[in-house]
Amino acid sequence: MNENGSGIYNAKVLGLPRMLILGLQHMFAMFGATILVPILVNSYFHGEGLSVQVTLFCAGAGTLLFHLMTKFKVPAFLGSSFAFLGGFATVAELDSGIFAGMSYGEKLPYACGGVLVAGLLYLILALIVKTIGVKRVMRFLPPVVTGPIIICIGLTLAPSAISNASTCWPLALIALASVIIFSIWGKGMLKIIPILMGILVSYAAAIIMNAAGLTCADGSAILNFSGVANSAVLGVPDFFLCKFNVTAIVAMAPIAIASMMEHVGDVSAISATVNQNFLADPGLHRTLIGDGLATAFSALIGGPANTTYGENTSVLALSRVYDPRVIRLAAFYAIILSFIPKMAGIISSLPSAIIGGISFILYGMISAVGVRNMAENKVDLTKSRNLVIAACILVCGLGFSNGLSFTIGQTPVTLTSLALAAIVGIVLNAILPGNEYRFEEN
Repeated sequence: MNENGSGIYNAKVLGLPRMLILGLQHMFAMFGATILVPILVNSYFHGEGLSVQVTLFCAGAGTLLFHLMTKFKVPAFLGSSFAFLGGFATVAELDSGIFAGMSYGEKLPYACGGVLVAGLLYLILALIVKTIGVKRVMRFLPPVVTGPIIICIGLTLAPSAISNASTCWPLALIALASVIIFSIWGKGMLKIIPILMGILVSYAAAIIMNAAGLTCADGSAILNFSGVANSAVLGVPDFFLCKFNVTAIVAMAPIAIASMMEHVGDVSAISATVNQNFLADPGLHRTLIGDGLATAFSALIGGPANTTYGENTSVLALSRVYDPRVIRLAAFYAIILSFIPKMAGIISSLPSAIIGGISFILYGMISAVGVRNMAENKVDLTKSRNLVIAACILVCGLGFSNGLSFTIGQTPVTLTSLALAAIVGIVLNAILPGNEYRFEEN
């Protein structure tokens, strides 16, 4: 068995059936957040927004493209990015120039065109990293910066976990308890699929509760299969080609600043989780290229921006199976589901409370990885310099819940809290004296 510490790096030793189940677990982990993006964008475009089926296809294909660009070394799953939601909302309400009189559906391809340009901006940063070297770049991103950013990634997601769980706390607690029990006391295969077991156990509980007439906190039914009944068994996703307009590009492209900073934090989190330095090998420039091309490809055919998913990083930490092949299986599942609307509808019927209960531990795990990243790199918080940097990052990342908005020309632009936290951390680390960090490539 190819292991490093207590982690399994070669899942083949588990056998194909177990690998298939592990891939299914990763697919479930990403599913809720990934399909939520097109659902939200549809609300901005009044029902004429992104397709769930296209989104699933782009998540799977984007993940495979990312793995190709990173030499199949990085166990990362790419799902829909929430960072661009503000940009979609802005484009949806454009009503001047060529957008005057357009339907919401006619505006959508221009929003995707802006996302494509944003994805290509990743390639520029990748070129900079490749040209000047990852050591020089990472001098601006030491653990005292990336650690608190990773912590913020988890904590900024925490409210959504509570919001989902609060729809039915008993069901959410069943999901949470199941994950904890299987991850700590589970035996054999059950110990490495705690997320999947948590979903199955809590879904069984939801069926029983629904049959007993129990309801969610707002009085709605715990299970709703209306989406399943209205879905076809098989169907080709509604692909379309994006279009370009300067106004839409200005609204969408600057958001790449946020997503690129989050990318560095996510790759740092994955590296800390699996004890391998992916910033050095295959290299930060390759992970940026993979993420950027995945986003550009998705936008080209009518999908949302892609980004590395913290939920799947948490699954790595819980299962301790770090083989990228398992992630690629999840990607294949997503692609297959994109052509089976009926099956996607069944999975979409998963109650919000279950998603909240599962997310309760997943999002906390992301923040815990950030703490671990700082501890393992021996970040000295007795130094005022480090305390100032960490404190400012945490306050910016958690305090600016609505981001920081400003206007470029006549188009409003919003920097997300994570992008703002990253910028503040990088600037403070660069100007404050006493930066002794040396990036190790091994």
